[in-house]
Amino acid sequence: GTGAGSGQLFLRSLLFLLLAGPPAPRPADGQLRYVVPEELEHGAFVANLGEDLGLDVSTLSARRFRIVSRAGARQHLEVNPENGILFVNERIDREEVCEAGGTCLLHLQLLVESPLELYRVEVEVLDINDHTPTFPWQEYVLEVAESAVLGTRFPLESAQDPDVGTNSVHTYRLSPNGFFSLEVQTRSDTSKFAELVLERALDHEQQRMHRLLLTALDGGVPERSGTAHVLVTVLDANDNVPAFDQPSYGVSLPEDAPAGTLVIQLNATDLDEGPNGEIDYSFSGHAPPRVRELFHIEPRSGQVLLKGPLDYERASLHELYVQAKDRGPSAVAVHCRVLVHLLDVNDNAPEVTLTSVSTPVLEDAPPGTVIAVISVLDRDSGDNGRVSCEVSPDVPFELRSSFHNYYTLVTTQALDREVVPEYNVSITARDMGSPALLTHSTLTIPVSDVNDNAPRFLQPSYSVYVMENNAPGASICSVSALDPDCQQNAYLSYSIADGHIHGMPVGTYVSINSDTGHMYALRSLDYEQIRSFQIQVQAQDAGFPPLSANVTVHIFVLDQNDNAPVIISPMPRNGSVASELVPRSARPGYLVGTVSAVDADAGLNARLTYQLLQATDFTLFSVAPDTGELRTLRSFLEQDATQQQLVVQVRDSGQPALSATMSLLLSVVETMPQTLSDFSEFSLPPEASSSSPLTLYLLVSLGSISFTFLLAIVILTAIRCRGERHSHQSDGCSPPRCRCCPGSRPSSDGLKTSNLMAQPPVGTTAATCLDMPGAGPPGYCYKVCLGPESAQSDFMFLKPCSPPRNNEKDPGKKSQPGQHLQVSKQIKQPNMDWLPLSTQRPALKRYQIQHCGNRRSRWKG
Repeated sequence: GTGAGSGQLFLRSLLFLLLAGPPAPRPADGQLRYVVPEELEHGAFVANLGEDLGLDVSTLSARRFRIVSRAGARQHLEVNPENGILFVNERIDREEVCEAGGTCLLHLQLLVESPLELYRVEVEVLDINDHTPTFPWQEYVLEVAESAVLGTRFPLESAQDPDVGTNSVHTYRLSPNGFFSLEVQTRSDTSKFAELVLERALDHEQQRMHRLLLTALDGGVPERSGTAHVLVTVLDANDNVPAFDQPSYGVSLPEDAPAGTLVIQLNATDLDEGPNGEIDYSFSGHAPPRVRELFHIEPRSGQVLLKGPLDYERASLHELYVQAKDRGPSAVAVHCRVLVHLLDVNDNAPEVTLTSVSTPVLEDAPPGTVIAVISVLDRDSGDNGRVSCEVSPDVPFELRSSFHNYYTLVTTQALDREVVPEYNVSITARDMGSPALLTHSTLTIPVSDVNDNAPRFLQPSYSVYVMENNAPGASICSVSALDPDCQQNAYLSYSIADGHIHGMPVGTYVSINSDTGHMYALRSLDYEQIRSFQIQVQAQDAGFPPLSANVTVHIFVLDQNDNAPVIISPMPRNGSVASELVPRSARPGYLVGTVSAVDADAGLNARLTYQLLQATDFTLFSVAPDTGELRTLRSFLEQDATQQQLVVQVRDSGQPALSATMSLLLSVVETMPQTLSDFSEFSLPPEASSSSPLTLYLLVSLGSISFTFLLAIVILTAIRCRGERHSHQSDGCSPPRCRCCPGSRPSSDGLKTSNLMAQPPVGTTAATCLDMPGAGPPGYCYKVCLGPESAQSDFMFLKPCSPPRNNEKDPGKKSQPGQHLQVSKQIKQPNMDWLPLSTQRPALKRYQIQHCGNRRSRWKG
């Protein structure tokens, strides 16, 4: 049965291995060669490649030790990547793998990575005697004329044995008989065929048929054989037989000849006439089946025509055996041989196979890095099969030949993914035929990114203008950076470098979206507190190691007209309307006083103009728009009212403009009392005072102390004035005058001045100046300078000065409460861009320094 046959085959293979010994590597042209018999079972040991190649067996699996083969090819052998042993993967049938005779070799390409190495191994498949010779027919009829002469040869049908060498048909045997002998002939390809030789004359009348047994024997161990019966029919005599011009013919034919091509015209002659002289041509019985597939003989004409496609690479020579036989009775066939030599044609283009590809390649790979292993094959022979391989010159790669028809693709220079992210390498394989055939193959090599580019901002620095009083959380600007890298190497995150702005961490002022670079203000900015600041923004990628870049962002706060002017002079007393006395004898241009105001804004928003908004009589007074000086336009008339109500408006130049107004009550008097006017009295706003909370007992204590202090001053002033009156009376001075310049130091809670009278001595030149550090916003004080010209003069020159350091330690020096009017709570630090103009300064000096004399136009407070 089938099982018994397989068992016998296995035993024969085992016997072969025992006799031949284990396959040993044999060097052949610098490579290993092993010998293995065919028909071995799956898993049969072939060789220990890891040991023979000198590789570290423990690293073979990690280095992906494997056999590379063309796509679609059967994998007869396989290698174990764990131990490097080469074993049989599937049954090897030598007759199927190698159709032609001769040495049957399996070419293996072994690849190991890290580093990339390529080895070539040849495995010779030895033939075993696994096929029995067989005849095409079990019975073969041979017709022989009785007139055949002794020694006539009759070719017999050849037996076929797929085995090669000694395992193929070795000889033939003929059963014993008295008429024929057997001679074994050898073809040019060493194959055997048998011929019957007539040894004794035949007699049709005595014996018409002879039955012979033909046995074909191979040379294998054990010997195999096949039999066929030969029936020899004795024909009646036909005197003449056909004859060929020559016993053998030779012809050359290109392998690309089309079907129907005439190969040769055969010619045989027969001297007989009629049917005995008509000749038919055909293939001899022992013509191989392959010949019958490729060629065709016209029976009547003797033309040999091409029937199928030729292939020089498969067989370069075809041997045709042709017979000619007439149509007469007892016709005898004569034979000739036709040798068809094929001429190689360059009909096979080179084949390019990518054996191994290591992609993508890092852009920082050094020159000489192996990218791929490429094999080329051309099935033609001679120059037609010699192949050269090259790549396009415009890429940083080159081919290096490692083995015959094997190339490695390596880099020639450093790569840059940001310049070329992907290469399409065109590989051209060209043979040496004429005309040359070539094959183009394109290999796409992507370049893998390396974090070699730091982020880069679109601008070297950013300038941002933010209007003050912005809403907290509002977006103020956006910074953006680019990174030429890709994927995570190009993912940027933004952050703000640590720092301080006016002693506060920068993170309390602005924040940034780490993904988009949008910046947001965390607080409402005030131009009057901070006008500009700068921060450092960092953009960092997500590569390893990460790269970063910094940029400076300058933030400028724009002023907004958010502060209305604050009138600081004149200051009303006891919460009432500010009042002033004007002598009836005042002439046109008489300076009643100066309205002074400050604005915490800057620029046009702090430029102030003064305007007389309401008046009892607009023809009597005017206000200078730039200086705020209040002067008379004409002299007083008898019918003019003694009470003049004025409303003065102070307006800034912002958009929209903000303004403040004050009411002033002017009393027209005949004589001026010696008092300080309201134009010199002003106080601090509540928020200018100490920001610490005051308890009730502190308020009571401070009030008591202030009252006691004020009472002492009044008593001292009265005593002094009385003493001066007595002195004037004794000197004959009339009328008596009082020179009093008392003052009080302001506390840190704010300046509160009482109505003081300033009178210099007659005939002297002096100026009375009061420092009021709390009259304005925190950090400023004002000096009120009263000229000696008149006690009623209210002009003040405002300038910043450092507040006394002992204010907070001397709360007992506060002036008496209730004698001042608090300024608006919206007072901010005044802007110094708009101090009294140069047109005011001559007036200032005129009223600061005057000679002391009896002048009736004095200010009363």
